Amino acid sequence: MRIGLIGQPNCGKSTLFNQVAGYKAETGNFSGTTVTYTESAVRLMGGVVNVVDLPGTYSLAGTNPAEREVIKYLTSNEIDVVVNVLDASNLQHGLLMTIELLELNIPMVIALNMMDEADRAGIHIDVQELETLIGLPVIPMIASKGRGIQPLFIAAFQVGQKRQLPNQPKYSHQIEDALDVLAGSLSDVESNLNPRALAIKLIEGDSIVFDEISDEAPGIKANLETIKQSLVHQFGESADWIVSDARTQLANQISAVVIKQGKRKITLRDKLDDVLLHPFWGYIALVAIMFIFFQAVYSVGEMIEAPLMEIFENLEVWIEAQFSNPEAFFSQVLIGLSQGISGGIAIVLPYLVPFLIGLGLLEDVGYLSRVAFMMDALMHKLGLHGKSIVPFILGFGCNVPAIMATRILEDKRERYISAALSTLVPCAARLAVVFGLVAFYLGPGLALAIYLFDLFVIALTARLLNKFLPDDSPGLILEMPVYRVPTVQAVFNKAWWRIREFIVEAWPLLIIGSVTLAILNFLNVSSYLNTLVRPISWALGLPGQVGVPLIFGVLRKELSLVMLGQALGSMNFPLVLSSVQMITYAVFVVFYVPCLATMLVIRKEMGMKAMWSIVGLTTLIATLAGLLARILASIFY
Repeated sequence: MRIGLIGQPNCGKSTLFNQVAGYKAETGNFSGTTVTYTESAVRLMGGVVNVVDLPGTYSLAGTNPAEREVIKYLTSNEIDVVVNVLDASNLQHGLLMTIELLELNIPMVIALNMMDEADRAGIHIDVQELETLIGLPVIPMIASKGRGIQPLFIAAFQVGQKRQLPNQPKYSHQIEDALDVLAGSLSDVESNLNPRALAIKLIEGDSIVFDEISDEAPGIKANLETIKQSLVHQFGESADWIVSDARTQLANQISAVVIKQGKRKITLRDKLDDVLLHPFWGYIALVAIMFIFFQAVYSVGEMIEAPLMEIFENLEVWIEAQFSNPEAFFSQVLIGLSQGISGGIAIVLPYLVPFLIGLGLLEDVGYLSRVAFMMDALMHKLGLHGKSIVPFILGFGCNVPAIMATRILEDKRERYISAALSTLVPCAARLAVVFGLVAFYLGPGLALAIYLFDLFVIALTARLLNKFLPDDSPGLILEMPVYRVPTVQAVFNKAWWRIREFIVEAWPLLIIGSVTLAILNFLNVSSYLNTLVRPISWALGLPGQVGVPLIFGVLRKELSLVMLGQALGSMNFPLVLSSVQMITYAVFVVFYVPCLATMLVIRKEMGMKAMWSIVGLTTLIATLAGLLARILASIFY
């Protein structure tokens, strides 16, 4: 049996999935797309079921690839029962998607999550009445504390076995009459959607659904137009608005019956927003929190890096001592292998692990959404599109999901600008360069300054792109989740997925790249590669040997640091680089060419032309930013 989890963002769906999945989950793509989902095998009632965490979405309107793939998956034979996760503290809003799911007429149960938050807000929900109204099992739960999880999956298993279908939502008689007529003419059409759901999508104006069935029902266009005109005449509004309003009214009616609003408890959480979202103190708090975050990451990383580096330096000395000629081929290959391994253990992981744990804490607490709100208010004045904040936040973990998140933007121009700007966000891989080169040797304050400089460059670039590609820049509509106490398991699980990606994908490349560089140096081939990058390295005042690390850094950004030490002959960077050179190199790496994985996602999402234009843009920005960093660093160092 396969159970699908679906819900709106911030409903606790992924928390629920992490509670049952542990470390066994695997991420995959829907066939022929870049839309991802996560699946895990879970033991239930003496057997094994598969639980699928579907992408979070506010609706099933099919206005973006993620929504469309979710609809296809839900209505395919691959899934047996759906668990619709709702935020109990925001039930009325969540019921809008529930009604859309009811229209699909698939086996389903409701997970009424965050009951503790609802209680804190003075909201009391009549669960039995809600079950009666929608004809589905409703299980109250608190996923973050593990409460209600077992009853939820037992109910889902039973509904899936019985293929128990929910009650269909009923709208006004005018809409129902229109749906009956249209559904009758669609009964022979082959589609994943049932005739009634198909009729609703057509009345809503879903052009993709219309194109899919128009050949099978050649007369549907005229019939659909007649029905739409009839509805417009009766309601005085467009057909898509009529359907949306009908769902909203039904959600409001259900909410009015099952929700009893008590007295809201004013807590510390409510008072926090008075400070953290204040037009002045909010920004002061943002800088302070980010400084503490960076200081904590630096302190943990420094404490771990120094002794580990000493161990690996002694290992290299020992390796050289085993050969009569330390410059022999096999000796150099072994040292390259050692440096590749040490780069992951001693340079990258000491900073990557605390960074990802800290990022997970900020995300689960609910502060990242507030950062998005604060930064939007600031950068929107510079012409930055408000919705772009979402991919930017994701970009601090990895630029790949950041590019994929640009799908939430409807306009092609907006998607391109947001993708270009998202590649400038310093991801976790670039973190290794900033912390391993700048924070470790020159202090965490300077590392934070580079990140703030990065935000300035992003804002300036946004302003320039909006000037060359002018258009209106709409404001940001952002749901602000309540503050929550994060669970240790959820935070560490989230960090583990990202750390595992480095261990499985990046570290092998790092080791292979380090060994390859050792061979290139032995064969004296690296000098030719360095020549390709020499115009840039010369302009930035960097040693000629940085060419190979920068070229390999396109594969994975971590390589540009680990291979730098190998290319210069020492991992003790102050011996081979000046403070100005370390700052300049770090700034250049933060901005230049996106990694190969990001480039491939850009090509898949937006085309080859967009990919190469972003590569050229980031190279230009990196060079100019590096020159500016070199000038400023020369003044202070």
